[in-house]
Amino acid sequence: MNAEPIAWVVPCFNEAARLAKAAFLALADQPASSIVFVDDGSSDETLLRLREIAAERPERVSVVALPRNRGKAEAIRQGVVHALEGSCNLIGFADADLATPVTELKRLADMIRTGDHDLVVGSRVQLLGRAIHRRHLRHYVGRVFATCASLALGLAVYDTQCGAKVFRRSEGLRAAMREPFKSRWAFDVELLGRLVHPGDGTAAIPVDRIWEEPLRAWTDVAGSKLGSMAGLRATLDLVRIGWALRRR
Repeated sequence: MNAEPIAWVVPCFNEAARLAKAAFLALADQPASSIVFVDDGSSDETLLRLREIAAERPERVSVVALPRNRGKAEAIRQGVVHALEGSCNLIGFADADLATPVTELKRLADMIRTGDHDLVVGSRVQLLGRAIHRRHLRHYVGRVFATCASLALGLAVYDTQCGAKVFRRSEGLRAAMREPFKSRWAFDVELLGRLVHPGDGTAAIPVDRIWEEPLRAWTDVAGSKLGSMAGLRATLDLVRIGWALRRR
């Protein structure tokens, strides 16, 4: 049985120094896999590096170049829109630093292929037997944020902000990506809200078809662009997202 094709959307902004070419080629070489890199108006040599990777696997790797920096939310949205123009049944998110390793991305893809899910969400849960390496401060701040996100969405979700997610192609996903996100940093929460509470006549993704999977490995890679002010803005965005969902 042939594997369902998946396109991995990878947003990139000034990532030239830490793009792992070999790892991304390994991801592209997975069965029925492709990568859509989105360069978010980088000012370094990121676009050049991405095109070098694409030149190695032209049939599996494409590059979308945004003319100016629009933020991760818009970079991902543009990448998903590009992927939806193709024939892939599944669309995944992966971070440019590959904090979620290729082996785990493959495992999430296999889960949605073999399970009864429309969305599989990777979750950074520090359990025995798991290699989740996260700075303590970010972990505890993340727990507060996750609690607020759950309240805003009305969903018992542990980790909305993990960059590893896999979606099944649907009209709901297409509709959710139709308009730019209002939140720059809490867009993951906004996206879940659009999928579960669409409010525009589009069929919602049933909550029982969303699966949150604890990752076996995840590493907090140095060089994150999420600072304290961005975290504050993301928290304020949660209030706006929750209010908008309740108005629906």
